[in-house]
Amino acid sequence: MKAKFRPLSTGIAALSLMSFSVSSVADASFSFTTQASTQKSTQIVLLEDTDKLTGVLAQLDESTDGRVTKLLALNDFTSEKGNTLHLQMVGDIESLLIVGTQDPDGLLDGPDLQNLGGKIAAALKSTSKKVNATIHLDGLGATVDTPSAHLAYGYQLRDYSFDRYLSDKSEGVSDITLVTEDAQQARKVFVDDLTHVAKGVHLARDLATEPGKNMYPQAFVDVVKAKFKGLRNVKIEVLDMRDIQKLGMGALEGVGKGSINDPRLLVIQYTGADKKDQPIALVGKGITFDTGGISLKQNTGMWAMKSDLSGAAAVAGTLYAAAQRGEAINLVGLMPLAENMPSQDAIRPGDVLETMKGVSIEIMSTDAEGRLILADAVHYAQVEFKPRMLLNIATLTGSAARALSDEYAALITRDFELSTQMMGVGERSGEHVWPLPLHPNHFEQIKSPIADIKNSGAGNPGASIGAAVVGTFIDEDLPWVHLDIAGVDWLDSDIDVAPKGSQGWGVRFMDQLVREQVK
Repeated sequence: MKAKFRPLSTGIAALSLMSFSVSSVADASFSFTTQASTQKSTQIVLLEDTDKLTGVLAQLDESTDGRVTKLLALNDFTSEKGNTLHLQMVGDIESLLIVGTQDPDGLLDGPDLQNLGGKIAAALKSTSKKVNATIHLDGLGATVDTPSAHLAYGYQLRDYSFDRYLSDKSEGVSDITLVTEDAQQARKVFVDDLTHVAKGVHLARDLATEPGKNMYPQAFVDVVKAKFKGLRNVKIEVLDMRDIQKLGMGALEGVGKGSINDPRLLVIQYTGADKKDQPIALVGKGITFDTGGISLKQNTGMWAMKSDLSGAAAVAGTLYAAAQRGEAINLVGLMPLAENMPSQDAIRPGDVLETMKGVSIEIMSTDAEGRLILADAVHYAQVEFKPRMLLNIATLTGSAARALSDEYAALITRDFELSTQMMGVGERSGEHVWPLPLHPNHFEQIKSPIADIKNSGAGNPGASIGAAVVGTFIDEDLPWVHLDIAGVDWLDSDIDVAPKGSQGWGVRFMDQLVREQVK
């Protein structure tokens, strides 16, 4: 059975020549207006061609006897997309930020605009300074109907800092006005839609950045439940250790046995369509800290294993965004949560675990634990909710990171046509994926002499082997997408829409997928 995917529909027209404000979001507030003003201390202009100044920049150049043109040449500025030039005291403007928008492919798409918005936030140091700025969009060519909304969205994505444990808290506050012909519709798209995705991304980053001693399974549940409190059409269920044992989820139970913090299965149902409609199931790995268990990891880099819950965090962020904007679709998010620790109660290499499905798993490495908790969760998702599609997302294997670095998440399906469709989703969301194979031999490699399967296999294709373990628990007729985000979830350097650290990767991808599946 092949999945059928529906394209995202846009088509928003300008309705009014007025100014519209947006209430403060985190430490940034945004307003949209059709009336250009240079009253704010910082003016931001978008420039496609240095030889053809337009709008505010052309007016400023004329009023300063060509000073703008001279400064562009003096600084060897080119208008290539993403280039920035920050000038001070040009005419009556205290601070002038020029951002290049020239794209060899032509018009700017949504991710292009979001990246530009992020570059603006980074250039203005939005998380550490007070920013009072106007962004002028005159003459900007884009493939989306409300480019200013996407610029604001990108700015908000980048405007993030985790300062909970710092003595000196972030003092960044942004007041941003965007000058655009379609102010009313841009405001609506931002307020009713895109800002909720940014909030979902920030939620995922918060969850993945919190130290492990504070973000254990029940703590994850408590934070997410508090975030969802009051949202319409949302039902939250938490399976505790007694429920997990009663359902025979031996894999999830086994991974969590080494910790004093019992495992949980957090289930969030969002019903935005007819109750009879089959939901899309999103299942995210939630290892709240991963020592490797008895198969102990080396100390180098182990601190980053607090982010081994990034898949579950992304699922929570995606459900939050969809519920906030009232998306007309049914979703169920499942987040198996466990802490993988060594202790006298921890599972050992060579142990055999019984899963809810009845498939037994021999443990070759306790550090291949993510696929174990996913095994029970994806089976429960199918039995309990009968989804029309299932996507699981996990920081699963180092081999995915070695194969694709931090440019792509690894994508594995049973159907290459589905893979190409998911690559399109990645391009439209700004979170790119690249397919890796799932060969019948990968399932042969995980056969065990004493159990039905083992949790890791011989040979090098570790990402595919991990997917094969999870795939063993997926109905072959069910459209299934496996995302291994081990290389993209945590970055050592900034990108346009995120500071270094947790990206909250997967929220934008899954959000785009959800949009395209609305009937």
